[in-house]
Amino acid sequence: MLERARAAGLTRILVPGWDRTSSETAVALAATHPDLLDAAAGIHPHYVANASEADWAAVEALAADPAVRAVGEIGLDFFRNLSPPDAQREAFARQLALAARVGKPVVVHDREAHAEVTAALTAHAARATTAAVPGILHAFSGDADMALALVEGGYLISFALPVSFPKNVGPRAAAAAIPAANLLVETDSPYLGPASDQRNEPTTVLRTAAVLARLRGEPVEVVAAAAGAALMRLGNDAVIPFRP
Repeated sequence: MLERARAAGLTRILVPGWDRTSSETAVALAATHPDLLDAAAGIHPHYVANASEADWAAVEALAADPAVRAVGEIGLDFFRNLSPPDAQREAFARQLALAARVGKPVVVHDREAHAEVTAALTAHAARATTAAVPGILHAFSGDADMALALVEGGYLISFALPVSFPKNVGPRAAAAAIPAANLLVETDSPYLGPASDQRNEPTTVLRTAAVLARLRGEPVEVVAAAAGAALMRLGNDAVIPFRP
């Protein structure tokens, strides 16, 4: 899979954690493939209710490690509510404070929580002064107004393959509206992939970039260059840029 990614022209892939074990695994993978992979560490809203203080201590130690590029995947998910909303809010605030303390960007999950996520990230941007960019909204599912408000705070907006579906009006409008400097592409593998009989792996971003190019009325090479430039602004190698 990694060789296919390299052959397709991908240059960096960010592997985020969703709990203690996966964050530790992401760090180990990045150490094994330093030419291609970077790691993020965090606890996803689905898993915060069952996180112990030992888990939190381990993730917070990882976040402070120079080898870890971002704090994530963190955020709010009021669609599935696999953790109680108040537990999600507390964990999100805790990890935003962690990111500000260690001076790293956040990778944020937002589902059916647009207003709360926007408010929290707007406040976070005001204090995340040591990170070149405060963070990334991953697999963006909001609308153009939300995207532009977050761009105003310095955030990068990352799109996965569902932006290709005409029913996703909000994300498609956002993709067309935001500045190229704030645009990223991703897989959200193993989720949000192609048809159920097709593997979702890093090369999927090529399809996503092609859709974004059509929505923006730009050559795909421009989208690729914009993604790379956005990563330079982020201050680390993250998400999945590729060479045009």
